[in-house]
Amino acid sequence: MVRYDDVCFIRFLDRAAVVTSEDNTDKVKNDNTPPNPWRLCAVTQVEEVKCILRLLPIWLCTILYSVVFTQMASLFVEQGAAMQTNISTFHIPAASMSSFDILSVAAFIFIYRRVLDPFVARLKDNKKGLTELQRMGIGLVIAIMSMVSAGLVELFRLKYAKKDCVTCKNSSSLSIFWQIPQYVLVGASEVFMYVGQLEFFNSQAPDGLKSFGSALCMTSISLGNYVSSLLVTMIMKISTSDDLPGWIPGNLNKGHLDRFYFLLAALTTADLLVYIVCAKWYTYIKFEGKGSGESA
Repeated sequence: MVRYDDVCFIRFLDRAAVVTSEDNTDKVKNDNTPPNPWRLCAVTQVEEVKCILRLLPIWLCTILYSVVFTQMASLFVEQGAAMQTNISTFHIPAASMSSFDILSVAAFIFIYRRVLDPFVARLKDNKKGLTELQRMGIGLVIAIMSMVSAGLVELFRLKYAKKDCVTCKNSSSLSIFWQIPQYVLVGASEVFMYVGQLEFFNSQAPDGLKSFGSALCMTSISLGNYVSSLLVTMIMKISTSDDLPGWIPGNLNKGHLDRFYFLLAALTTADLLVYIVCAKWYTYIKFEGKGSGESA
C-alpha cells in the first residue's frame, strides 16, 4: 500500500479517520462487524480525498482554455467561410484550415521534446525541464495570443468586406490563409496545455484513482464546449437590439466577431492570473519511495 505524505489541506476531513467512543461501542457489541464506512475511514482514504480536492482549482482554470479551443471548430470556420476561399478555380473549404492545427501540433511536439525541453533542463540544471504546471501556463499564454490574432484578422476581414452584401458568400477579399497564425497558435497551445494537463492529473491523482485524472481532462474539454455555447448565447442576448444585429449575426459583415475574440482574450488573461495564483499555491504531492516533484 502506498502512503502519502501528510497533505496539509482542509484538516477538518481528518476527523473522518478518528475513532470515536461510538465506534468503540459498536466494536465491543460485535467484533465481526466491519466499521461503517460513512462514519470511519482509513487515513489513506482521507488523504486521497484531499489529493483530489487540491486538483480542483487547477482543473477549473483549464475550462476556459477549452472554450478557446472550441472556437477552432465553430467560429473559426464561420470566419473563414466569409473570407476569400478561392485560388484561381480551386476552392478551399473553410473547415480544412484545421489541418494547420494538426501540423502545428506535430511540429511543436517535436520542437518541445527535442529543443525546448533539453534547453530548459540545462538552464535549470534539472533533467525534468518544465514542470506540468509551467507548461499549462505557457499553453494559456499562447491561447491568448491565438484569440488576439483571430481578432486582428477579423478586423482586417471587415475592412475588406462588402458590407452592403447581405446574401453573398466570400464577401471579403481578404484571403483565408490569413487564418493560419491563429490555427498554428491554437495547435501550439494544445501541446503545452493538454499534454501537460494529462500528465499533471495522472501524476497527481492517487494510485487508486489514476483514471480520475484522465476523467478530469475529458470533463474540462466537454465543459469548455458547454461554456462556449453559453457565452455565445449570452453575448448575442446582450449585444442584440432592434437596430443592432449583435456581435455574431448570420452575416458576419454586420457584426463584430472581433470583439468576441478580444473578449475571450481578456477572459483568458484573467483566467491566467487566477491560474498563476493556484499554481503558486499548489505543492506537488510526494509519494513514499518516489522522487518528489517541485512547485510551479
